[in-house]
Amino acid sequence: MANKEKFYVVWKGKKPGIYNSWKECKKSIANYAGAEYKSFESFDTAKKAYNGNYADFKGKKKTTPSLSKAELARIGQPNYHSISVDAASSGNPGVMEYQGVDTKTGKKLFRQGPFPQGTNNIGEFLALVHGLAFLKERNSDRVIYTDSRTAMSWVRKKKCNTKLTVSGKNKNLFDLIDRAEDWLKKNKYHTIIVKWETKAWGEIPADFGRK
Repeated sequence: MANKEKFYVVWKGKKPGIYNSWKECKKSIANYAGAEYKSFESFDTAKKAYNGNYADFKGKKKTTPSLSKAELARIGQPNYHSISVDAASSGNPGVMEYQGVDTKTGKKLFRQGPFPQGTNNIGEFLALVHGLAFLKERNSDRVIYTDSRTAMSWVRKKKCNTKLTVSGKNKNLFDLIDRAEDWLKKNKYHTIIVKWETKAWGEIPADFGRK
């Protein structure tokens, strides 16, 4: 089956515009701090988005809750005295970035990337450690949400267990991984890490909306 055609809008990048291939889009956003981009299913939709603002389109794709009323009642609502973290990787490996937001308002608290070569699991791990350091620095009692069990496991083990190998293209990312692992080994924290219940609540608020 042929791949479905997509159009890529770059609001912020080396050369903003609409691209009909990920390869060309990637050239515009690689190594560009704070790049803003998203894929769309049709050119008309992409054109409308490009003429608008990134903030109006990011994170718009939501997962519809797929649990019964009894299951939803058992899970309850998210704890909004919290922050949420997430990562996005276009390819595996591919261009990767991560961010943390206020769970209730969606206000961006931190964001890193894009990195030219990374994986989603690495991004989720770094986002979680960044969130832990962010809350510890502020002596905050908020909990932190992640939708990645892999990241939760790596944080518990204080080790980013990625299979990606170091290269000239991703050395800066691995330097950041080393710093994150070192922080976990040297710091004690009391922040509670909680798995985001996607099936009950939809996509995590820190989601980049580019799935």
